[in-house]
Amino acid sequence: MNTWLNLNFQNSASFIMEEMIFFYDFSFLVISLILLFVVYVMIFLSFSGFVSRYVLDNQLLESVWTSLPLIILLFLAFPSIRILYLMDEVRYPGITCKVMGHQWFWSYEYGDFKDIEFDSYMVYNLVRLLEVDNCFVLPVLIKVRLLVSSYDVLHSWTVPALGVKVDSVPGRLNQLNFSPNRLGLFFGQCSEICGANHSFMPIVVEIVTVENFSNWLINYL
Repeated sequence: MNTWLNLNFQNSASFIMEEMIFFYDFSFLVISLILLFVVYVMIFLSFSGFVSRYVLDNQLLESVWTSLPLIILLFLAFPSIRILYLMDEVRYPGITCKVMGHQWFWSYEYGDFKDIEFDSYMVYNLVRLLEVDNCFVLPVLIKVRLLVSSYDVLHSWTVPALGVKVDSVPGRLNQLNFSPNRLGLFFGQCSEICGANHSFMPIVVEIVTVENFSNWLINYL
């Protein structure tokens, strides 16, 4: 989960989030190099004595500063588009669940299993407002497809460690997918301003092994 004064992303808990962090680091490096180059040119020109003030034309330089930004944008565009397609690709999910937003709690339904659905309310804790009475339990290393909607107003199901954020809109069914790659508890909150208790509908996803998930299903039934 996130902590105070943490300027980085949370540790990834899904393959999509790993790709997003890698792309962020790569793009940050490219932007940093561009910034250093611009600062260097500004400082160099400040102390150059204007020795080139009579140069009125340089076609080679114009070609370079026209083509170089295009090449840089291509280096940023291709991995970005790849991640966008990975986020939208929902072929062959291992498990499908439905998430419904309410004022102000979440309800979960496991569509692949009969009669497994429950509500998840916040448990008031003075230390942090992220505890719930029923965690959303999912198996590790299984591709998960979520169908997200709402009963009343706009909500947003968001778990930063999993790299997922989708609006739950009344009358509309949105979907997302992710593959958890490590065990643990991962926290999120509604990211839409959905009313007076907007900040009191947290999300807790518990990633367990496939064996423990099977035992949880059996005990729940």
